Amino acid sequence: MSNTEPLVKFENVQKSYDGEILVVKDFNLDVAPGEFVTMLGPSGSGKTTCLMMLAGFEPTTNGTIYLKDKPINNVPPHKRGIGMVFQNYALFPHMTVAENLAFPLEVRKMGKAEREAKVNRALDMVQLGDFGNRRPMQLSGGQQQRVAVARSLVFDPDLVLMDEPLGALDKNLREQMQYEIKHLHESLGLTVVYVTHDQTEALTMSNRIAVFDDGVVLQCSSPEDLYEKPENAFVANFIGENNRLMGNVESIDGDKATVKTDSGDIVIATKVNVNKAGDRATLSLRPERIMVSPSKGKTPNTYSAKVEELIYHGDHIRTRFSVCGHDDFIVKIPNSIDNVTLKEGKQVDIGWMSEDCLALDG
Repeated sequence: MSNTEPLVKFENVQKSYDGEILVVKDFNLDVAPGEFVTMLGPSGSGKTTCLMMLAGFEPTTNGTIYLKDKPINNVPPHKRGIGMVFQNYALFPHMTVAENLAFPLEVRKMGKAEREAKVNRALDMVQLGDFGNRRPMQLSGGQQQRVAVARSLVFDPDLVLMDEPLGALDKNLREQMQYEIKHLHESLGLTVVYVTHDQTEALTMSNRIAVFDDGVVLQCSSPEDLYEKPENAFVANFIGENNRLMGNVESIDGDKATVKTDSGDIVIATKVNVNKAGDRATLSLRPERIMVSPSKGKTPNTYSAKVEELIYHGDHIRTRFSVCGHDDFIVKIPNSIDNVTLKEGKQVDIGWMSEDCLALDG
C-alpha cells in the first residue's frame, strides 16, 4: 500500500438499528496512514456507531468499510488487527498489568520470549516499566488508562481506535493524557481514529476533525480551519465559544454580505454560505476578535454597547455586553493596564473587522 492510499475508507456507510431510522447517513471518510482523525459531536450524533462499525462490533446496514484497500465488513473484530481503547479501560482485574498486556499476544499464538519483550516495550512507552506485577486495582485512574493504551499498542496494530478514553479522568490528568497520546501518535507514527464530545480535546490532539450532527458529517477539516473557517452555523457554534446575531441579507458584493440584524443594525460580514438578498443569516463572531473602544475608523462594524458583567479569568476579563439587541454578547479582553477602566453599567463602543464576522446559514 502506497502512502497516498488511505489506510481506512468509509464508503457510503449507513447504519440503522430498527430498519427505519438511520443513525448514520451516507458516511464517507478517508483516513491516511499516520493520521490522527477525531470524530466529534454531541451525544447521539452517530460518531461512536461509526467507530464500532470500524472495530467490527456493529455491522453496517449499507456501504463498505475498507482497511488497507480490503473490504472488512465481514471480517470478525479479532482478525482486523485493530487496537482499541475504551473509556472504562476494560482491564482484567484478576490479571497483573503484564498479564493484561500479554493477553492479546497469547491470542495471536506468540512465543513467550517475544511476548515478554513486547510487553516490556509497551510498558516503557507509557512510563510504567516498573508496574508490570501490579493489579489494575492497585493503580490510579491515569495509570489504568496508560495500561489500556499500552495494551492497544502491544501487538503493533495498523490502527488504534479510542472511544472517549479520557472521559473518566479529572481535568488536569485528562489534559496531561491528551499530550501523552498525541506524542505517542507522533513518535510511533500511529494511525488513530478517536471519538469524543470534548471539543478542546479534539482541537488539541487531531490532524483532522469530523464534526457529526444527527448521523451526518457537517465538516471535516484541520482544527485551525474548523475554528477559523466553519462552513455552517452548527460547526461555528459547536467548536469554541461563539457570538451569534440573527438577521437577513440586504445585499452581497463579492465575498462580503451586508446583513440587517433583527435589532435593525447593519453589519458587514464575510459571506460563507448565504447566497442572495433576503436569505436568513447567522452572524458568527469569536469573543477574542472583538475590540473595545476601537480607534475611529479602524473597524467597519462599530456599535454602542453596555457592559453587563465582568468576570475575572486571570489572563483575560470575560465581559458580557448588551449590543445589537443581544444582551449575552461575550468579549474576551486581555488582562492589561489599558483595560482596567471597564465598569458594569458603562456604555462603550465595541467593533470588529468584517473578516472576523462570518455570514452563515440561518
